[in-house]
Amino acid sequence: MEKVKVGMVAGEASGDMLAGLLLGGLQANQVAVQSMGIGGPHMKAHGFDAWWSYHELAVRGYVEVLRHYRRIVAIRRTLRERLLADKPTLFIGVDAPDFNLDLERDLRANGVKTVHFVSPSIWAWRPERIEKIRVACDHVLCIFPFEVAIYEAAGVPATYVGHPLADIYPLEPDQADARRQLGLAGDGPLVAILPGSRTAEIKYLLPDFLAAAQRIRDMKPDVQFVIPAAPRQHSRIMQGLAHANMIDQDWIHVVEGQSAAALTASDCTLIASGTATLEAALARCPMVIAYKMPLLSWWLTQRKRLQPWVGLPNILAERFVVPELLQDDVTPDRLAAEAMRWLTDSQAHEAACTAFRASHETLKMDTAKVASHAIQKVLAS
Repeated sequence: MEKVKVGMVAGEASGDMLAGLLLGGLQANQVAVQSMGIGGPHMKAHGFDAWWSYHELAVRGYVEVLRHYRRIVAIRRTLRERLLADKPTLFIGVDAPDFNLDLERDLRANGVKTVHFVSPSIWAWRPERIEKIRVACDHVLCIFPFEVAIYEAAGVPATYVGHPLADIYPLEPDQADARRQLGLAGDGPLVAILPGSRTAEIKYLLPDFLAAAQRIRDMKPDVQFVIPAAPRQHSRIMQGLAHANMIDQDWIHVVEGQSAAALTASDCTLIASGTATLEAALARCPMVIAYKMPLLSWWLTQRKRLQPWVGLPNILAERFVVPELLQDDVTPDRLAAEAMRWLTDSQAHEAACTAFRASHETLKMDTAKVASHAIQKVLAS
């Protein structure tokens, strides 16, 4: 069977996971793929040839991107030249729209079919991006149900494929089993701390999260905390604990990875805004969403914001199911107070979990299968 040559770019850990699931879905549907570009270990597990690691692109915020702009542009230029020298049949850009859309535009103009997997959040901010998407993409794979109508109205072919994380998490999470996996068996209160996967996120959020943990512990002495640390960030987490004089506390448990188990095991979480908030909802873990960034990045972001919510669980529900503390509102006292509500108000906790369950059922679509079918149609068109 002749292999379909597919160029791909995933710009961060969540994109690598999504792309890996997509490659697995294509293979499960008997599509032989030779894939190459920018990615990570989930993609490599399906035979992906990573010319660069996604870590080269994992930068967020205007100021941060400007700092790395020349290097990122040079990578994109080199990748474009390499792909055009030996054209793939198809290019799939996975998220990372600032990097991928310009690349997709150039490849499409040179006869390469292009698919963008994970719609940019044009419904939340920067709606003008849809014009660039119209030029750059043959097809958009949407992970939220309300996105397709936006693209159809703009004349951009799109398919709702659900969210792959909804297929991974069970509809009925087993908290006791998750605690056993982590070696934290017991039914006492447990709070997960997820300050983000990027260095900048950890820098801005971890000190406040740890200070909030101490306040929660002062109010509720039997509470335990678990921090699932990504391998590349483990040392930074430990440095943060040392700086807070908390490294030897027996009520704080740092585990290697295992974010899904940590969220499923926990009664609530202090968590950075991003894909992890959706994972928390799928794990039925009520959360306090937080985010901080450099002041200039914050100001520019707010000017283009269209919705009152930034957290995915709230966006899906179209209401504030869980609290969001952003920028100056991220303080240890506010974080601790909101977390204590989840730990003490069983009705609020149950109501949040009911909303999470409804979103889970909407997003559960066998994403890998549906997305691979959509891609096969693009290839056949």
